[in-house]
Amino acid sequence: MVDMKVDLCGITIDNPVIPASGTFGYGYEFAELYDINILGTFSFKGATKEPRFGNPTPRIAETPSGMLNAVGLQNPGVDKVISEELPKLKKVFNKKVMANVSGFSVDDYVYTCSRLDKCEEVGWLEVNISCPNVHGGGMSFGTSPKSAFEVTSAVKKAVKKPVIIKLSPNVTDIAEIAKACEDAGADGVSLINTLLAMRIDIKKRAPLLKNVTGGLSGPAIFPVAVRMVYQCAKAVKIPIVGMGGISSAEDVIEMTLAGATAVEVGAENLTDPFASKKIIEDLPNVMEKYGINKLSDIIGGALNG
Repeated sequence: MVDMKVDLCGITIDNPVIPASGTFGYGYEFAELYDINILGTFSFKGATKEPRFGNPTPRIAETPSGMLNAVGLQNPGVDKVISEELPKLKKVFNKKVMANVSGFSVDDYVYTCSRLDKCEEVGWLEVNISCPNVHGGGMSFGTSPKSAFEVTSAVKKAVKKPVIIKLSPNVTDIAEIAKACEDAGADGVSLINTLLAMRIDIKKRAPLLKNVTGGLSGPAIFPVAVRMVYQCAKAVKIPIVGMGGISSAEDVIEMTLAGATAVEVGAENLTDPFASKKIIEDLPNVMEKYGINKLSDIIGGALNG
């Protein structure tokens, strides 16, 4: 019997598979399809201090081996997440959940994280400093080591639960930013968020997305994600949650060898709502195929290869 358990920032999870923020809602929608307690945990839809309607439509576009999104952090605001969404989630999920947080200022991040830190359902705070689809915030905090350090330090001083900083791939040196987060006290980092991209409607001779640009996700970005996780694993000692185009149990193993303690599954949940469940169910078979008895033993196994 293989052992899929991993320790993520001091919390043991049954397996490393985590549906990514923005692709799994608040969980209870998927609970109508299957028992979501099979998951290691999941990262719920990004919460902000105030409610957000999101970007104007169209804000989704298909691409070869992936998709573009410019949803723009649509959510009801942290107060309603706590008062309405978490109670519904608690009825169908008996594990700790990962709370994804976005902001437009350091004070925004601190306020929202402080509110969610007090919720017993929350195990980790995933602080998104990497969203490319909003203006006046989001990715701007994740594009320089100084800004990343500032946000991380401020949040860490305000909360008690593990803080995982979600990093942007739209930078020159992601490892440098990961190191800045570690130096500021981050308990972990997660990467990669979507790659900034766009499509053009040939008939209309105009961008497909109303926002003009959006975030590219899906299998097309998997090799980029593996490379960046590998680089960050060489630069930091804190746990890494790897994501970006993961669609199979083999991808989970590859990302683990690159240095990821856990993984997040994003766009694949939108293609197949059972994707995360299928990956978890297939993981023991793939581990046995490659002679892996304990998943935690191979974390970063390719770093010296």
